[in-house]
Amino acid sequence: MKMLLALTLLLLAAPFALARSACLIVVGHPGEDDYKVRFQGWARQIESALAASPEKPLVKTVGAASGGATMAELESAINEAARTAGADDTFTLILIGHGTFDGADYKFNLKGPDIRSAQLAVMLDRIPSTRQLVVNTTAASGGAMAALVKPHRVVIAATRTGTQKNATVFARYFADAFTDASADTDKNETITALEAYTYAVRRTKEYYDQEKRIVTEQAVLNDIGSGAGVRDPGADNGQGLLAASFPVLRLGSTAAAAANPEKAAFLKRKELLEQQIDRLKYQKESMQPLDYRRQMNALLLTLAQTQAQIDQ
Repeated sequence: MKMLLALTLLLLAAPFALARSACLIVVGHPGEDDYKVRFQGWARQIESALAASPEKPLVKTVGAASGGATMAELESAINEAARTAGADDTFTLILIGHGTFDGADYKFNLKGPDIRSAQLAVMLDRIPSTRQLVVNTTAASGGAMAALVKPHRVVIAATRTGTQKNATVFARYFADAFTDASADTDKNETITALEAYTYAVRRTKEYYDQEKRIVTEQAVLNDIGSGAGVRDPGADNGQGLLAASFPVLRLGSTAAAAANPEKAAFLKRKELLEQQIDRLKYQKESMQPLDYRRQMNALLLTLAQTQAQIDQ
């Protein structure tokens, strides 16, 4: 009887004890210095927030320090997750960088050969974690949706189709969801994949409205394992249920840090710098190259310094 009781307790405790959260952040080839600084900053922003979480998830970032991950580094990191993850664990992959679509294949831009969405899907299928989240923040990321969707996997893309080829601002605001406590709309100190997605979609729309620009990106989500992504998950399309139960960040003490006036001031400054960089890139064709580089370098230096202050 005692042995049976002990075995029952062990079986009941095992799933809880073994369940872990793991996040792999992959930074692709930036192409230009301004993207290198920004991609690094967004990756560090997410990584720092996860490191401060009371849950202490396993976090690995590839390509941020080296100017872009290689195919070998990406595959090695995914294989490591495949070896260490369990079926009850949750696994998140966040892609930060550039993407392309030629009408048939989506490619995430790496240092060296790029990776096609079909190749990435095969790698992810090696990971035994039943619940997975893939967040592709790049241009043309909607072109990867068909290859990546799978039952029990939430897939978020910054663009509705592969033909939306401009650099996205969704990436910035998805990173901001990890440091803005307002993303936790139900105030339960857990930001879910659906809450982070909804926050980034809202902030992206506000950006285009404020800048009075034509919208060149519409993020989509799929968590039913088939079909296309949808802009607005809800009961009418059956989307969003899995995303609403998938935690990306447990807040705890992080909520207090995000509410800190000094940190909030740095985050606001970072947002303004990002907007200035976007405006400058928009004006590039009408500027003298030397003047453009001078202004851009000054903004990037200030952005890097601000990110360092946020990370402290």
